[in-house]
Amino acid sequence: MAYVDGFVIPIPKKNLPAYRRMAQKAGKVWREHGALEYRECVGDDLNVKGTKTFPQQVKPKAGETVLFSWIVYKSRAHRDRVNAKVMKDPRLAKMMDPKAMPFDGKRMVYGGFKTLVDL
Repeated sequence: MAYVDGFVIPIPKKNLPAYRRMAQKAGKVWREHGALEYRECVGDDLNVKGTKTFPQQVKPKAGETVLFSWIVYKSRAHRDRVNAKVMKDPRLAKMMDPKAMPFDGKRMVYGGFKTLVDL
């Protein structure tokens, strides 16, 4: 079954255009190196009553919203191979500079996930 890297990122709304440009470039790199899917989604319906919400978890500041993103791979081993290639790709070097990112990377939530159900 597929393996998924997931991300939750608080980001200033004013930085969304810059983030979109960065994500479009990064997504192409991940796909070229073998990722099966690359998705970047911006918060829309985030205050659902009766649940623990994304904003409650990442505590966005005034003027920020939340991104939910994921990359799909064939397996964890496939993810590790793809990410090793991606991290060496010179097209990402500038984007990986913390000073150039349109968000605070220290506030990003990340994890790798095994697929439990795939319908």
